[in-house]
Amino acid sequence: MVPTHKSPHPSHPGPEPAGSGRTPATPAASATPARRTGAPVRVLALTGAVAALAVSLTACGGDGLEKEGGAGGGGKGSLVIGSAGFTESQIVSELYAGVLSKAGYKTSVKKVKNRELYAPELEKGRIDVVPEYAATMAEFLNAKKNGPKAKPVASSDSDETVEALRKLAGPRGLKVLEPGKAVDQNAFAVAKDYAAEHKLKTLSDLGRSKESVTIAAGDECETRPFCQPGLEKKYGIDVKGIDPKGVGTTQSKQAVKDGKDQLVLTTTTDATLSQFGLVLLKDDKKLQNADNVLPVVNAKDAGGKKVAEALDKLTRTLTTKDLTDLNRKVDRDRQKPEDVAREYLKSKDLA
Repeated sequence: MVPTHKSPHPSHPGPEPAGSGRTPATPAASATPARRTGAPVRVLALTGAVAALAVSLTACGGDGLEKEGGAGGGGKGSLVIGSAGFTESQIVSELYAGVLSKAGYKTSVKKVKNRELYAPELEKGRIDVVPEYAATMAEFLNAKKNGPKAKPVASSDSDETVEALRKLAGPRGLKVLEPGKAVDQNAFAVAKDYAAEHKLKTLSDLGRSKESVTIAAGDECETRPFCQPGLEKKYGIDVKGIDPKGVGTTQSKQAVKDGKDQLVLTTTTDATLSQFGLVLLKDDKKLQNADNVLPVVNAKDAGGKKVAEALDKLTRTLTTKDLTDLNRKVDRDRQKPEDVAREYLKSKDLA
């Protein structure tokens, strides 16, 4: 089975997709377990106290983790970049390390299993920078502040979602940098032949086709607002049932390839769809929340202009397609995240 790569999206019902970056976010009321080994479905529910963090460190631009000379704020010091336990997070963390290294910082990547573990470290300044997903992080912090049943603050509007995230992050000593074009959120795919037969390019097309579909997903899809209920209400899609094979798993994609199911829940950066002859249908009415990739930093240690400028160059360059291609190189071609990141930065003149 192809390794998975990202931390659960709150809107993602079920385990993280194999071959995708991480899982999207659901409203606080619909918290799901962390996915991608704590990743496919981004987690909103807060876990209990954690006694210790098991981490591995990968030196990128230097050795030592202690801050030197005011590191993040302005001086040429050392920065620790946090990485969650899924492929996409590991790749983006290495990308961050690369551009910050070029800006003159000593950088280390600290691998931590999931958001529940790395978020407290970020607030304490033991981690300086993490790659995040706007809607998922907004709902995670919303749940921490207002409880698991808090009214959702994220939406399909990127600007509004980032603004909500900044309001929640600021009081916790965190700074949210600019979002980019790269987005990793829930998505639905069909077999290429099925799409051709019914002339499908968007979810609206599927609704108009009046075809009845079975969705390969987690069993939570039946009640999650971004899954069956949303498809029925927003797109008028006739869902006849859920085949609980998981979110974007090999089994789910195989079921759609074989024609047992017609629709699979996965993510926009799923790197293995082509292997199963599947294509994504565009979410043309914006059912899913805006999970744009963006850096979140410790405001005291890494909130300076120099860090922001270095990361912004990457954020403006990285696209959803780029992320998918990078995920594929790691999950399918078995390349190392640090090698894939280095090659990408070089190709974009960012290294």
